[in-house]
Amino acid sequence: MIQRLHIRNYAIIEELQLDFAEGLSIITGETGAGKSIVLGALSLILGGRADGKTLFDTGKKCIIEGRFNISAYNLKAFFEEQDLDYDTELIIRREITPSGKSRAFVNDTPANLKVLQQLGNTLIDLHQQFDTLYINNAEFQLELLDALARQRDAVAVYRKQYATLQANRRRLNQLNEEAAQARREQEFIEFQVNEFDEAALLAGEQEELEGERHRLSNADEIKQLTNGVFHYLSEDDNAVTDQLLSIGHKLLPLAAGDPKLKDIYDRFEGIRLELDEVASDLEAFGDDTEVNPERLEEVEERINLIYRLQNKHSVTSVGELLAIYEELSGRLGHFADLGGEIEKLTAEQKTITEALQKSGLQLRKGRKKVAPQFGKQVQEQLAELSMENAQLVVDFKELAEPGPHGLDDVQFLFSANKGGRLQTIKAAASGGEMSRLALVTKSLVASAMELPTLIFDEIDSGVSGDVAQKMGKILTDLSQHHQVVVITHSPQVASRADRHYFVYKQDHDDAARTITKVRELNQEERIRSIAVMLSQNPPSDGALENARELVEG
Repeated sequence: MIQRLHIRNYAIIEELQLDFAEGLSIITGETGAGKSIVLGALSLILGGRADGKTLFDTGKKCIIEGRFNISAYNLKAFFEEQDLDYDTELIIRREITPSGKSRAFVNDTPANLKVLQQLGNTLIDLHQQFDTLYINNAEFQLELLDALARQRDAVAVYRKQYATLQANRRRLNQLNEEAAQARREQEFIEFQVNEFDEAALLAGEQEELEGERHRLSNADEIKQLTNGVFHYLSEDDNAVTDQLLSIGHKLLPLAAGDPKLKDIYDRFEGIRLELDEVASDLEAFGDDTEVNPERLEEVEERINLIYRLQNKHSVTSVGELLAIYEELSGRLGHFADLGGEIEKLTAEQKTITEALQKSGLQLRKGRKKVAPQFGKQVQEQLAELSMENAQLVVDFKELAEPGPHGLDDVQFLFSANKGGRLQTIKAAASGGEMSRLALVTKSLVASAMELPTLIFDEIDSGVSGDVAQKMGKILTDLSQHHQVVVITHSPQVASRADRHYFVYKQDHDDAARTITKVRELNQEERIRSIAVMLSQNPPSDGALENARELVEG
């Protein structure tokens, strides 16, 4: 509910503040005093378009601030989605600079107009003549019927099932697209995997093969060199190993008595032994090296196969090729899994659709049960509001498949005149008729559903006497369940106020211009104001007595 509206430097308003309470608040005043300007200011904090030309003082910025209690609106999730601080007390502020630039704040955090509009739709339902009202909205019409049918829990079940079905469909569509792409890719990937299977690559084999190719390619030279070196080191008459052994024998006696020389001898002996091993290894390497053209050809073919695969996949090692092989094999496995998942989701979709159909039929039954009585009650109340020939019929059309709100497309069809063709409310109702229709429909569901603060601007236009009295009664009943604000020229409606605000014009301090002021009336001020509405200013004694009866009766 709205608790306070503060306006500064807007149109002909220098500064004013309205404090609202629960129940029925009435705003009255002279024609042109600024009642519609107050609504214009309110619309700005609900996301309306701003214009720097509306500033009272063009040298200062305009500030409009609304304070709301939002504890009953379940808006915490919305605030989290918008990255806004949540509190049960909400402050929305709109600022307009002299240049026309506009800024908006939600609990002191900058916000865009879309956020303001979304909040505004939840917090305030502003009814002005010729507006497109909630009553035109198909979703609201369904919500209204569901409220009358007391099937909020059934609606929640249906919506959850529908959301699950939509998520299932999105996933199934995604998988089907992947499967179609997979079928296009699978043959090529299978060819690549088969190529890897035939190659039977082993980690580290490329280095071994390149070493073997080097030995096979240089086998004659290797054998000749290794044999020659071995002979020189160990087999020659003056073999190096023999000479080193002789030198060692000479050093050993001398080294026995000198630690430093002993260290040199040990190092010498280590080199001699290492050289013996080198000679033996050279002999063995030469013996193992064979001249084998057939094996060389096999190694060359294997290496060339590896090189081709590396060039094909733009890599430089067998390890990278094996990683690609593993990834391609995994993709083939994924293709195989797709079919199973698609089959599983298809079965789930069938089950969800059956449950959704059952829930939708339950909603349809509840809606169709309350629709005739609802239409009858609307007609009866409209008749009391001087619309004796009005008709409202709820039209049901079955959808080809379940929709987000059920199995039916629902439209309220309306006719204001006797023998008139039933049409959509937007097409059939004038501004005044639409306002009365909105009042009646919302009064019928006031106790059954949550509604935002309802603001009616001159809903009583063109009615008086007994009709206005009945309209006041409906507004009073509606205000028992929801906060209602009414701008009116009707004394009968004004007499119903829990709080009565009077908007008036006053000369500015410099007497050069007129400004709008507002004040809350006490009991005697209310009686006098209503008496003026009944007669003239100053009011007659009879008008004052009549006004007192309206207020106190």
